Amino acid sequence: MSALFPDLLRAVISTTANVLLMISLLQPKYSKKVTLLTMFVVLAADLGTAIYCYLSGNLTLLSKLDIILFAVLCFAVRPMFKDNFMQWLFSYITVQNISDTVIILSFIGSRHLPYPQYTNSFLRLFLFCAFLVILWRYVRPLYRQAVERWTAYFAVALGLYITFNYYVMTADDVVEMLTQQAVPLMLVIFIGLASYTSIFLSLKNLQREFRVKEENQKLQAEQEYLQLAAGNMTQRLMLMEEVTAQNTRAAHDRRHFNNVLLELLEQEKVDEATALLKKQNQTTYTISKVYCDNPAVNAAICHYVALAKQSGIITELELDIPRNLTVDSLELSMVVSNLMENAIQACVTLPKNHPSYLRFVCRSVGRLLLEMENPCTSDSVLDDQGHPVTWEDGHGIGSKSVIAFAKKYDGELMYQIENEIFRVRLLL
Repeated sequence: MSALFPDLLRAVISTTANVLLMISLLQPKYSKKVTLLTMFVVLAADLGTAIYCYLSGNLTLLSKLDIILFAVLCFAVRPMFKDNFMQWLFSYITVQNISDTVIILSFIGSRHLPYPQYTNSFLRLFLFCAFLVILWRYVRPLYRQAVERWTAYFAVALGLYITFNYYVMTADDVVEMLTQQAVPLMLVIFIGLASYTSIFLSLKNLQREFRVKEENQKLQAEQEYLQLAAGNMTQRLMLMEEVTAQNTRAAHDRRHFNNVLLELLEQEKVDEATALLKKQNQTTYTISKVYCDNPAVNAAICHYVALAKQSGIITELELDIPRNLTVDSLELSMVVSNLMENAIQACVTLPKNHPSYLRFVCRSVGRLLLEMENPCTSDSVLDDQGHPVTWEDGHGIGSKSVIAFAKKYDGELMYQIENEIFRVRLLL
């Protein structure tokens, strides 16, 4: 029995490694317990065949039966995995190519080292462990991409599989074949490793290029949203500048009026002063209210507060926005404009008997925290990324520009819909 120990040790290593490779490369369909039980049955059947052949002393028969038996067992358990037939076949052939590579390298390597029977087992264990570590740590994510694109790489795997099996199936003595054909087999292994390495390196490069391309597209889209939002703001800023100019003229005229009134009172011309006051009461000046210390943001707020009042929307504002900000004031005014415009549009679409309001709170405590709240309809939803979804063509640009602004300044943006109340928080 001791004479069979080295052979049994190799059999245990090879069959266990093959099962672990199958588990590593395939996607189980059922629970972990069911998968392990199934693969244990495969392990026991394959190991039982190996023990029988070792007892008979026929290694050539073992190598041929092992190819056939493992294929039959793997075909039998294929329904236990999610991969379709061709994806599974690609993985099965890959496992066999790895197994054949390890067996050949361990045999050839052990011939040049002392105690070849035990050295073969140790080399086999080391090589299988190395392949498993490489698969789990580096190759597995890329391997799933190779499986999904099996049509591009199947010929490489199949060619190696046929070459290895040709040497085994046509050999009268597998040990003599491995000894005499060592050089051709090593060349086949070199070609196989080079081919698989090229496949995974190309997939890695394609993955990197795709990520760079996707990031560039996102940056370009964000830039376009900001530019589009800036273009939409041009008209609003012109209106704001006009309001500011009117306020300046009103303040200038009011100073002159006060001087004239004071002079009339000093001269005790009460009738003339009374007439002047009556005339003044007939003149209405548009004076912009100061909601915050930042001129650009205040102008935007004044504009949309006026629009909200025209639509009968109640506005509640508690704002602490300083003049000097860590972000661009004009860009922040665009964000405030987009948020208020979206809130007004949401209120306008509410049923007539539904109360509509716009609540805007901003606090400056080292960082700037903005919160906008308004009622919304029951069909308002957020997408998978937590961003608002719009169903109308031409809408949604404002929200995208807000998202781009938050990303540009590493801000934290959060949307929330609860009990038909829409809230957006922005922390800068």
